Amino acid sequence: MITSQPLAERMRPRTLDDYIGQKHLVGPGAVLRRMIDAGRVPSFILWGPPGVGKTTLARIVASKLEAPFYTLSAISSGVKEVREVIEKAKGNQFFNTVSPILFIDEIHRFSKSQQDSLLNAVETGVLTLIGATTENPSFEVIRPLLSRCQVYVLKSLDKNDLLTLLRKAVTEDIVLKEKRIKLTETDAILRYSGGDARKLLNILELVVSAEEGDEIEILDQKVIDRLQENPAAYDKGGEMHYDIISAFIKSIRGSDPDGAIYWLARMVEGGEDPEFIARRLVISASEDIGLANPNALLLANACFDALRKIGWPEGRIILAETTVYLACSPKSNSAYLAIDEALALVRRTGNLPVPLHLRNAPTQLMKELGYAKEYKYAHDYENHFVRQEYLPKEILNERLWKGQENPAEHKLIERMRALWGDRF
Repeated sequence: MITSQPLAERMRPRTLDDYIGQKHLVGPGAVLRRMIDAGRVPSFILWGPPGVGKTTLARIVASKLEAPFYTLSAISSGVKEVREVIEKAKGNQFFNTVSPILFIDEIHRFSKSQQDSLLNAVETGVLTLIGATTENPSFEVIRPLLSRCQVYVLKSLDKNDLLTLLRKAVTEDIVLKEKRIKLTETDAILRYSGGDARKLLNILELVVSAEEGDEIEILDQKVIDRLQENPAAYDKGGEMHYDIISAFIKSIRGSDPDGAIYWLARMVEGGEDPEFIARRLVISASEDIGLANPNALLLANACFDALRKIGWPEGRIILAETTVYLACSPKSNSAYLAIDEALALVRRTGNLPVPLHLRNAPTQLMKELGYAKEYKYAHDYENHFVRQEYLPKEILNERLWKGQENPAEHKLIERMRALWGDRF
């Protein structure tokens, strides 16, 4: 029965007139709207965050064009499934003037061979491909396939879009309209939804289901309390997402393995993307541990690679090992401070010329102009070091890297002082 479906599914728009958001694509006179109304749609890829209507839009396009509609998930489908759909599409061409539509969710997860298997069918018009991705297709989709598809960027829903959806849900949904729901306060539910329509409706359904009777008032504190009571409602795209990853990184920075592993567990239990966590570990290894323990970056990078090879749920162990190691490591942000100070110096001083002795001299003319003339090749000198200037003359006295007091960096500082004297 329809009433047993989640609210987000019951509220899924069936036509463009019911579709909320993305007016730059499907609003009156917008580019995609014109093509849909004309009944001719080329292959395209929808790029945007979760819960903004990518799958819904693909279904509406197929319905509007009255085209056969096939779906594949990049997580569970391989080349075999792709070829089966292509064969079915070829069989449908005889009966339909419009090419069948193949919708591939999370197309960025398709391997190169899987994407290659689509090329001929897309190029010859056997099917129209609609891909959906949360990742930049420039990096995740092979160039031959990308060149055959338009890319449309979908945006997170803004406050007005979300409020429209909320009001529509409480007044039109087959279940909620039977209750008397008053939207007294909406800041919390909008904030936690993070521009994601699906999360907005999931949170609304969670709050409503926890209430007794048909008189229900939506209040900010009520939303916060319900989300805290239900960790599974963890919001990967909204404020809670950023609060928890912030607590996770600050626990690592603060050398508290218990705090770090707790917040890791909150993310794992809440369904956070494991690769998102791994990326943040790599950043933390450089930003917060840095030269105090250079092995931290090696381990964090190995964690990221191993996670991709091993997958889930065993990947949680790899994340846990790396989290504890980083939290227990000595800390230094000297490299982080150095690059930021260097960037500030570049912005302040502009494009200073490279000293002549540091320039490359691949041609005779450049040599005659003095390029590389006075450069001293370090390996020709004792201990592979010779004093010479490596900064533009205008900033010779600037200090950018300032080593910090920990055993690993102390060795670096001592070496620099032995080579450069008072400079370090």
